Amino acid sequence: MTTRVGQGDYQFEVVEDWAQLPDGWTFGWVPGVAVDSQDRVLVFSRSEHPLIVFDTDGNVLESWEDTPLVPENAHGIYIDASDQVYLTEWLGHCVYKFSPAGELQWTLGTPGVPRPPGRPFNRPTDVAIAPDGCLFVSDGYVNHKVHKFSPDGVQLLSWGEPGTGPGQFDLVHSVWVDSDYRVYICDRENNRIQIFDQDGAFLEEWPGYLRPDKLWFDDDETIFMAEVGHRVTILDRQNTVLSQWGVAGSAPDQFEAAPHGIWGDSRGDLYVSEVAANGLIKKFVRVRD
Repeated sequence: MTTRVGQGDYQFEVVEDWAQLPDGWTFGWVPGVAVDSQDRVLVFSRSEHPLIVFDTDGNVLESWEDTPLVPENAHGIYIDASDQVYLTEWLGHCVYKFSPAGELQWTLGTPGVPRPPGRPFNRPTDVAIAPDGCLFVSDGYVNHKVHKFSPDGVQLLSWGEPGTGPGQFDLVHSVWVDSDYRVYICDRENNRIQIFDQDGAFLEEWPGYLRPDKLWFDDDETIFMAEVGHRVTILDRQNTVLSQWGVAGSAPDQFEAAPHGIWGDSRGDLYVSEVAANGLIKKFVRVRD
Protein backbone atom coordinates (compact mmCIF):
# COMPACT_ATOMS: atom_id res chain seq x y z
CA MET A 1 0.00 0.00 0.00
CA THR A 2 1.41 3.39 -0.97
CA THR A 3 1.58 6.33 1.40
CA ARG A 4 0.40 9.74 0.22
CA VAL A 5 1.64 13.06 1.63
CA GLY A 6 0.88 16.72 1.00
CA GLN A 7 -2.25 18.67 0.21
CA GLY A 8 -4.04 20.33 -2.71
CA ASP A 9 -2.17 20.34 -6.01
CA TYR A 10 1.01 19.13 -4.34
CA GLN A 11 0.39 15.56 -3.22
CA PHE A 12 2.95 12.79 -3.53
CA GLU A 13 3.34 9.06 -3.06
CA VAL A 14 6.39 8.00 -1.04
CA VAL A 15 9.16 5.77 -2.39
CA GLU A 16 11.34 4.91 0.61
CA ASP A 17 14.01 2.55 -0.78
CA TRP A 18 14.62 4.49 -3.96
CA ALA A 19 18.45 4.45 -4.27
CA GLN A 20 19.76 1.03 -5.37
CA LEU A 21 23.44 0.96 -4.44
CA PRO A 22 25.82 -1.67 -5.82
CA ASP A 23 26.80 -4.54 -3.52
CA GLY A 24 29.27 -3.37 -0.90
CA TRP A 25 28.43 0.33 -1.26
CA THR A 26 26.78 2.25 1.57
CA PHE A 27 25.60 5.78 2.19
CA GLY A 28 26.69 7.86 5.14
CA TRP A 29 24.83 11.09 5.78
CA VAL A 30 23.26 12.47 2.59
CA PRO A 31 23.28 16.28 2.79
CA GLY A 32 22.66 17.06 -0.88
CA VAL A 33 20.61 15.98 -3.88
CA ALA A 34 19.98 17.72 -7.22
CA VAL A 35 18.54 16.83 -10.64
CA ASP A 36 19.89 17.90 -14.04
CA SER A 37 18.03 18.63 -17.29
CA GLN A 38 18.20 14.95 -18.28
CA ASP A 39 16.55 13.92 -14.99
CA ARG A 40 19.80 12.43 -13.76
CA VAL A 41 19.74 12.55 -9.95
CA LEU A 42 23.05 13.58 -8.38
CA VAL A 43 23.47 12.56 -4.74
CA PHE A 44 26.20 14.26 -2.67
CA SER A 45 26.93 12.29 0.48
CA ARG A 46 29.47 11.74 3.24
CA SER A 47 30.35 8.34 1.85
CA GLU A 48 33.22 6.49 0.21
CA HIS A 49 31.64 7.48 -3.12
CA PRO A 50 30.65 11.10 -2.41
CA LEU A 51 29.01 11.92 -5.77
CA ILE A 52 26.83 9.26 -7.34
CA VAL A 53 24.56 9.79 -10.36
CA PHE A 54 21.28 7.84 -10.52
CA ASP A 55 18.43 7.51 -12.97
CA THR A 56 14.89 8.29 -11.83
CA ASP A 57 14.33 4.66 -10.82
CA GLY A 58 17.28 4.76 -8.43
CA ASN A 59 19.77 2.82 -10.56
CA VAL A 60 23.40 3.96 -10.48
CA LEU A 61 24.56 5.50 -13.76
CA GLU A 62 28.04 6.58 -12.66
CA SER A 63 30.16 7.66 -9.73
CA TRP A 64 32.65 10.53 -9.85
CA GLU A 65 35.79 8.90 -8.52
CA ASP A 66 38.65 11.07 -9.82
CA THR A 67 37.86 14.31 -7.97
CA PRO A 68 39.26 16.29 -5.03
CA LEU A 69 36.06 15.67 -3.05
CA VAL A 70 36.53 14.65 0.60
CA PRO A 71 33.61 12.52 1.84
CA GLU A 72 33.21 14.10 5.27
CA ASN A 73 33.12 17.57 3.71
CA ALA A 74 30.00 17.08 1.55
CA HIS A 75 27.30 19.70 2.05
CA GLY A 76 25.55 21.70 -0.72
CA ILE A 77 24.84 20.96 -4.38
CA TYR A 78 23.47 23.19 -7.14
CA ILE A 79 22.98 22.51 -10.86
CA ASP A 80 22.63 25.43 -13.26
CA ALA A 81 20.68 25.71 -16.52
CA SER A 82 23.55 24.22 -18.56
CA ASP A 83 23.96 21.30 -16.15
CA GLN A 84 27.17 22.61 -14.57
CA VAL A 85 27.44 21.22 -11.04
CA TYR A 86 28.49 23.27 -8.01
CA LEU A 87 29.48 21.42 -4.83
CA THR A 88 30.02 23.13 -1.49
CA GLU A 89 32.34 21.50 1.05
CA TRP A 90 31.64 22.86 4.49
CA LEU A 91 34.73 21.46 6.24
CA GLY A 92 36.77 21.96 3.07
CA HIS A 93 35.93 25.69 3.05
CA CYS A 94 35.46 25.83 -0.71
CA VAL A 95 33.10 25.58 -3.68
CA TYR A 96 33.88 23.39 -6.69
CA LYS A 97 32.42 23.71 -10.19
CA PHE A 98 32.25 20.55 -12.31
CA SER A 99 31.14 19.85 -15.85
CA PRO A 100 28.15 17.51 -16.34
CA ALA A 101 30.69 14.72 -16.88
CA GLY A 102 32.41 15.36 -13.55
CA GLU A 103 35.44 17.29 -14.79
CA LEU A 104 36.65 19.97 -12.37
CA GLN A 105 36.30 23.47 -13.87
CA TRP A 106 37.42 25.72 -11.02
CA THR A 107 37.65 26.05 -7.25
CA LEU A 108 36.56 29.01 -5.10
CA GLY A 109 38.44 29.12 -1.81
CA THR A 110 41.46 27.15 -0.70
CA PRO A 111 40.54 23.53 0.08
CA GLY A 112 41.00 22.75 3.74
CA VAL A 113 41.92 26.31 4.74
CA PRO A 114 39.38 28.35 6.77
CA ARG A 115 39.60 32.09 6.25
CA PRO A 116 39.66 34.83 8.91
CA PRO A 117 36.35 36.27 10.11
CA GLY A 118 34.29 37.80 7.32
CA ARG A 119 36.42 36.51 4.44
CA PRO A 120 35.29 33.63 2.22
CA PHE A 121 35.12 30.90 3.31
CA ASN A 122 34.72 29.41 6.78
CA ARG A 123 32.34 26.44 6.68
CA PRO A 124 30.22 27.48 3.69
CA THR A 125 26.94 25.72 3.04
CA ASP A 126 25.47 26.39 -0.41
CA VAL A 127 25.72 28.27 -3.72
CA ALA A 128 23.20 29.62 -6.25
CA ILE A 129 23.48 31.34 -9.62
CA ALA A 130 21.69 34.65 -10.33
CA PRO A 131 20.04 35.58 -13.65
CA ASP A 132 23.17 37.49 -14.74
CA GLY A 133 25.50 34.61 -13.90
CA CYS A 134 26.76 36.01 -10.60
CA LEU A 135 27.28 33.49 -7.81
CA PHE A 136 25.95 33.79 -4.28
CA VAL A 137 27.49 31.66 -1.54
CA SER A 138 26.02 31.17 1.94
CA ASP A 139 29.06 31.12 4.24
CA GLY A 140 27.24 29.79 7.12
CA TYR A 141 28.52 27.97 10.16
CA VAL A 142 31.23 30.43 11.23
CA ASN A 143 31.17 33.54 9.05
CA HIS A 144 27.45 34.46 9.15
CA LYS A 145 27.93 35.95 5.68
CA VAL A 146 26.52 35.92 2.17
CA HIS A 147 29.10 36.53 -0.56
CA LYS A 148 28.43 37.67 -4.13
CA PHE A 149 30.90 36.83 -6.90
CA SER A 150 31.04 37.82 -10.55
CA PRO A 151 30.58 35.00 -13.10
CA ASP A 152 34.37 34.69 -13.34
CA GLY A 153 34.81 34.40 -9.57
CA VAL A 154 35.71 37.95 -8.49
CA GLN A 155 34.28 38.80 -5.07
CA LEU A 156 31.89 41.76 -5.42
CA LEU A 157 30.38 42.17 -1.96
CA SER A 158 29.52 40.46 1.31
CA TRP A 159 26.92 41.09 3.99
CA GLY A 160 25.71 39.69 7.28
CA GLU A 161 26.66 39.44 10.94
CA PRO A 162 25.58 37.35 13.93
CA GLY A 163 22.21 38.23 15.43
CA THR A 164 18.46 38.10 15.05
CA GLY A 165 17.68 41.39 13.32
CA PRO A 166 17.31 42.19 9.61
CA GLY A 167 20.48 41.23 7.75
CA GLN A 168 21.77 39.30 10.75
CA PHE A 169 22.06 35.53 10.78
CA ASP A 170 22.30 32.51 13.03
CA LEU A 171 23.62 29.92 10.55
CA VAL A 172 23.39 30.99 6.91
CA HIS A 173 22.40 27.61 5.48
CA SER A 174 21.08 27.95 1.92
CA VAL A 175 20.71 30.50 -0.84
CA TRP A 176 18.54 30.86 -3.95
CA VAL A 177 18.08 33.72 -6.43
CA ASP A 178 14.80 34.13 -8.31
CA SER A 179 14.09 35.66 -11.73
CA ASP A 180 13.48 39.08 -10.12
CA TYR A 181 16.95 38.94 -8.56
CA ARG A 182 15.61 38.51 -5.05
CA VAL A 183 18.09 36.60 -2.91
CA TYR A 184 16.50 34.10 -0.49
CA ILE A 185 18.53 32.96 2.53
CA CYS A 186 17.74 30.13 4.94
CA ASP A 187 18.57 31.72 8.31
CA ARG A 188 18.31 28.33 9.94
CA GLU A 189 18.64 28.79 13.67
CA ASN A 190 16.49 31.94 13.52
CA ASN A 191 13.73 29.78 11.99
CA ARG A 192 13.17 32.10 9.06
CA ILE A 193 13.83 32.98 5.44
CA GLN A 194 15.35 36.40 4.81
CA ILE A 195 15.07 38.06 1.39
CA PHE A 196 17.47 40.66 -0.02
CA ASP A 197 18.05 42.51 -3.25
CA GLN A 198 21.09 41.83 -5.41
CA ASP A 199 23.16 44.36 -3.44
CA GLY A 200 22.40 42.79 -0.06
CA ALA A 201 19.72 45.28 1.01
CA PHE A 202 17.12 43.68 3.28
CA LEU A 203 13.63 43.37 1.76
CA GLU A 204 11.59 41.14 4.06
CA GLU A 205 11.60 38.08 6.28
CA TRP A 206 9.38 35.03 6.52
CA PRO A 207 9.46 33.78 10.14
CA GLY A 208 7.97 30.73 11.78
CA TYR A 209 9.60 27.83 9.94
CA LEU A 210 11.28 24.79 11.54
CA ARG A 211 15.00 25.46 11.02
CA PRO A 212 14.81 25.85 7.21
CA ASP A 213 17.99 24.60 5.58
CA LYS A 214 17.54 24.10 1.82
CA LEU A 215 15.57 25.81 -0.96
CA TRP A 216 14.81 24.67 -4.49
CA PHE A 217 12.63 26.60 -6.98
CA ASP A 218 10.95 24.84 -9.90
CA ASP A 219 10.45 26.39 -13.36
CA ASP A 220 7.31 28.16 -12.15
CA GLU A 221 9.26 29.45 -9.15
CA THR A 222 7.23 27.48 -6.68
CA ILE A 223 9.46 27.08 -3.62
CA PHE A 224 10.31 23.69 -2.12
CA MET A 225 11.95 23.81 1.30
CA ALA A 226 13.57 21.18 3.50
CA GLU A 227 13.41 21.92 7.22
CA VAL A 228 15.58 20.29 9.88
CA GLY A 229 12.45 20.14 12.03
CA HIS A 230 11.36 16.94 10.22
CA ARG A 231 9.30 18.74 7.58
CA VAL A 232 8.97 19.69 3.92
CA THR A 233 7.10 22.86 2.98
CA ILE A 234 5.97 23.98 -0.48
CA LEU A 235 5.11 27.66 -0.85
CA ASP A 236 4.83 30.44 -3.38
CA ARG A 237 6.82 33.67 -3.59
CA GLN A 238 4.18 35.46 -1.52
CA ASN A 239 4.93 33.09 1.38
CA THR A 240 1.64 31.22 1.01
CA VAL A 241 2.00 27.60 2.08
CA LEU A 242 0.69 25.29 -0.67
CA SER A 243 1.54 21.92 0.88
CA GLN A 244 3.36 20.65 3.94
CA TRP A 245 4.14 17.34 5.60
CA GLY A 246 6.43 15.56 8.02
CA VAL A 247 7.04 14.91 11.69
CA ALA A 248 9.75 12.96 13.48
CA GLY A 249 9.41 9.20 13.04
CA SER A 250 10.22 6.18 10.91
CA ALA A 251 6.93 5.83 9.03
CA PRO A 252 6.93 6.55 5.26
CA ASP A 253 5.30 9.96 5.73
CA GLN A 254 7.72 10.93 8.50
CA PHE A 255 11.39 11.91 8.64
CA GLU A 256 13.68 9.83 10.78
CA ALA A 257 16.46 12.38 11.11
CA ALA A 258 16.72 15.85 9.52
CA PRO A 259 15.67 16.81 5.96
CA HIS A 260 18.66 18.61 4.45
CA GLY A 261 18.56 18.31 0.65
CA ILE A 262 15.63 18.79 -1.75
CA TRP A 263 15.25 18.98 -5.54
CA GLY A 264 12.71 18.00 -8.17
CA ASP A 265 12.74 16.51 -11.66
CA SER A 266 10.90 17.36 -14.89
CA ARG A 267 7.95 15.14 -13.91
CA GLY A 268 7.32 17.07 -10.70
CA ASP A 269 8.71 14.29 -8.51
CA LEU A 270 10.78 15.27 -5.45
CA TYR A 271 13.91 13.85 -3.84
CA VAL A 272 14.60 14.60 -0.17
CA SER A 273 17.78 13.61 1.65
CA GLU A 274 18.53 13.66 5.37
CA VAL A 275 21.46 14.09 7.74
CA ALA A 276 22.04 13.02 11.36
CA ALA A 277 21.61 9.36 10.32
CA ASN A 278 23.07 7.24 7.53
CA GLY A 279 21.56 6.43 4.18
CA LEU A 280 18.35 8.44 4.26
CA ILE A 281 16.93 9.60 0.93
CA LYS A 282 13.34 9.34 -0.29
CA LYS A 283 11.59 9.94 -3.56
CA PHE A 284 8.15 11.56 -3.61
CA VAL A 285 6.20 10.86 -6.81
CA ARG A 286 3.80 13.64 -7.78
CA VAL A 287 0.14 12.59 -7.84
CA ARG A 288 -1.89 14.11 -10.64
CA ASP A 289 -5.50 13.05 -10.14
